[in-house]
Amino acid sequence: MPTLRDCVYGQAVADALGVPYEFRPRGSFRCTDMVGHGSHNKPTGTWSDDTSMTLAICDSYRELGCIGVNDIRGRFVRWYREGAYTVDGLFDVGNATREALERGHGLTGEWDNGNGSLMRTVPLAFTDATDDEVRAVSAITHANPTSTEACVAMVHIARDLIASASPADVAGDIAARHVDEIRSTGFVCHTFDAALWCLANTSSYAECALAAVNLGDDTDTTAAVAGALAGIVYGIEGIPTEWLDKLRGKDLIEGCLF
Repeated sequence: MPTLRDCVYGQAVADALGVPYEFRPRGSFRCTDMVGHGSHNKPTGTWSDDTSMTLAICDSYRELGCIGVNDIRGRFVRWYREGAYTVDGLFDVGNATREALERGHGLTGEWDNGNGSLMRTVPLAFTDATDDEVRAVSAITHANPTSTEACVAMVHIARDLIASASPADVAGDIAARHVDEIRSTGFVCHTFDAALWCLANTSSYAECALAAVNLGDDTDTTAAVAGALAGIVYGIEGIPTEWLDKLRGKDLIEGCLF
């Protein structure tokens, strides 16, 4: 049975693979291994806001044993203002997330549908969160229905994978799309489709994570979501050992798991 640990390490490793290439267009690079520096000039194995906010949710659930939206929001603020849940400080935060945390409420506009809530959603599949609670966790930052419903759908997909559904089953017609039809921008629906496409069109954790990074643009987030799903499918034992060895902040990750 897949565990939260499989999922979170799947996300963190893929996130770290993508960090050096964020914002670079498809075809301008080729990721084949875990490296450092690049877009954010961070050491090899450094994960981004995607995994930090995921860990904040996990740590809240570990402590409370339930979905505490106000508690999660407080942990997000600590991450944003103090660098909590980071290896060596915050270095990447989406505009909508920043604005929402500054204002104290999620954004609801049509242009506020970035992937900043979807990127932290998959591990909620390992909680008893209801659909409304998933919506509420998304709405801390991303409150438009396009974002909240994407998060609900992703949790259902992850739960299906936990219950042994195949990648092809959960991806549906997304799996048959040509790569040119798959976009990897920061738009929540693009990230949703790209993550499922990568999962359905590869046959190992490494292939899935690298495919996600090599789609370009929002490389860390596309890979983080795809990697979380691939972690469920292939388990932590399916992640290349050399990538796990290079991953930073493993003690912090372990301390947040429930």
